[in-house]
Amino acid sequence: MTGLRVIPSWRHGQERLYVCHRDGRNVAWYDREAARVNLLNDSEEERVLKALGPFLTGPVTVGPPPVPTPAELARLSLHPDDDLAPNRPGEALLIALDREPGPSHRLRPDPRRRALTAEQTVGEALDRLDGAGWHTLHSVPLPGGDRIHHLTIGPGGLFAVHTLYARKQKVTITDPMVTLGRREPQPLLRRVRADADRASYALTAEVHPVLALLEPTDVTIPTPLREVRVMKDTDVDDLTRLGGVLKPADVEALHAMARDRGTWGRV
Repeated sequence: MTGLRVIPSWRHGQERLYVCHRDGRNVAWYDREAARVNLLNDSEEERVLKALGPFLTGPVTVGPPPVPTPAELARLSLHPDDDLAPNRPGEALLIALDREPGPSHRLRPDPRRRALTAEQTVGEALDRLDGAGWHTLHSVPLPGGDRIHHLTIGPGGLFAVHTLYARKQKVTITDPMVTLGRREPQPLLRRVRADADRASYALTAEVHPVLALLEPTDVTIPTPLREVRVMKDTDVDDLTRLGGVLKPADVEALHAMARDRGTWGRV
């Protein structure tokens, strides 16, 4: 036994394996794509390679990491249980469905699965903005059991994105009510704004509310909305056209703050 744990982390379809002590302190990470084991302490090399043995798929380079990026420094400073960055789109729903799948035969589809489809589709689209200098956190937990579906940070600012499954439905939005097809209107925009307000308080920065609709047939907004941006899942790329608000260093600093679970404990 090495006394070390190997913790996988998935981001944008790429896997990175972190090696840490039982108390959560990181000592190395294995980048599969680069075939490199980055050591933070040379004296740990033998133990690290032994712990990673079952996961190594071929020859690897072993040595100290290159100059860490701000994002990497933030990752290494957090205990794995406190880092929200590895959360998958729909993380909270995935956990809930795993714990309580529900009956196998239902007259109507489980609404949680539809909500999961919406979060995964929108979340994956947001993750693809990473190359344009954006970072997205998923299922950001808030006190009281609430959560922000997606928190996106980039050159155009900060956005709290709430997703809604609207496949093959006509959507009518009359602030604060949102109506799907013939269903009863719901004051959803109040929730969308409240999430953004709580994020603004936690991060001490302006966070804009966004409602992202999955595959609606039509969207009708009779009068202009106050503050809330409404978009379809296919329009997520429009965020990259927004710029001039945050510098790269500001984006990294806010992302480092937002990914820490402790940031959200008092909002």
